[in-house]
Amino acid sequence: MNKLTQLFAVLAVLASFTAKAQQPKPILKIGLMADIQYADADTRGSRYYRNSLGKLKACVEDLNKQKVQFAINLGDITDRNPKDLDSVLPILKGLKNPVYNTTGNHDYQSIKENKALYAKLRMPAEYYSFAKKDWLFIMLNTNEVASYTNVSGTWKEKELKTMMDSIKAVKGVNAEEYNGGISSRQLKWLDSLLAKAQARNQKVLIFSHHPLDFAKGLTALNSDEILKVVAKYSCIKALIAGHHHSGAFGYHLGLPCVTLEGMVETADKNAYAILELYPNSFEIKGSGRTKSYKFKLD
Repeated sequence: MNKLTQLFAVLAVLASFTAKAQQPKPILKIGLMADIQYADADTRGSRYYRNSLGKLKACVEDLNKQKVQFAINLGDITDRNPKDLDSVLPILKGLKNPVYNTTGNHDYQSIKENKALYAKLRMPAEYYSFAKKDWLFIMLNTNEVASYTNVSGTWKEKELKTMMDSIKAVKGVNAEEYNGGISSRQLKWLDSLLAKAQARNQKVLIFSHHPLDFAKGLTALNSDEILKVVAKYSCIKALIAGHHHSGAFGYHLGLPCVTLEGMVETADKNAYAILELYPNSFEIKGSGRTKSYKFKLD
C-alpha cells in the first residue's frame, strides 16, 4: 500500500467516525406492532394465524436488541378466542420495557365483560394517554361504540345507531360489523386533552386500531367527527393505526396518517416497526412488510 492509498484509507475512516458523531441520537425509540391476530387455527387466505407467535418472538427479540424504551400494540392481538391471549401475552412480557396496548375488533370475540379484557391487557382504562419527554401519546379506543363490544342496553347503543344512520345517509362504505367508533364522551375527552397539550407545547401522536383516513371501508365509524377535532390542533404530529392489514398512508390536511401492516399476513414475512423521535423530525423504520417513513417537525 503506497502513501497516497494509506492517506485515502485514513480519511475514509475519519469520515466514517465524523458521520457517526454527527448523527443525533433519538429522544425516544418506540416499538410499533399491529394485528398479531394469533389463533390456534388453520390458515385462511393470506392470514397465517399460528405463524404469528414466531413472528412476535422475533419482533420482541429485535425490539430488545434495538433498546426501545417502550412498545405500542394497536390491537387485534388475537383472532377469535380470548384464551389465545395466554399464548401471546407471555411473549409480549419478554419485552424489557413496557408495552402499551389498545384493543382491536377481533379481541372482543366471546368477551362478555370489557373491563376484564382491559385488565388482562394492563390497559389503565378503555382509552388513555401517557407522556414521555415532551411528547404525549394518546391511545384512542375506536371499538368503544361497536356492535361487538357489549353496547346493547347501554347509552352507547343509541350512539351506535346514530353513527350507522349517519353513514347510510351519505351512502358511506364503513358501516360494517368489524368497524367501531368513539363515544361522545371519548370525543370530549380527546378535545380537552389536546387543548391542554397545545397549551403546554407538547407534541402529540394519536394511536388507534381503526384508521381515521386512507382506508376505504375500514375507517372508524365516526372518523369524520374525530378528524374535525384533530384539525383544531397543530400539536398533533401524526395519526397511527392498524386494522387495514395491507397498510396505507396519506396526508389529511397536511397531517401524516400511517396505517401499519398486519403481522398475521403471509407465511413468513414479519411486520413491525421502530418509531424514532428526534428534536426536529421523526422516523418510522419498518421491518419485513412494514414500510418506512421520514417526517420533519414544524
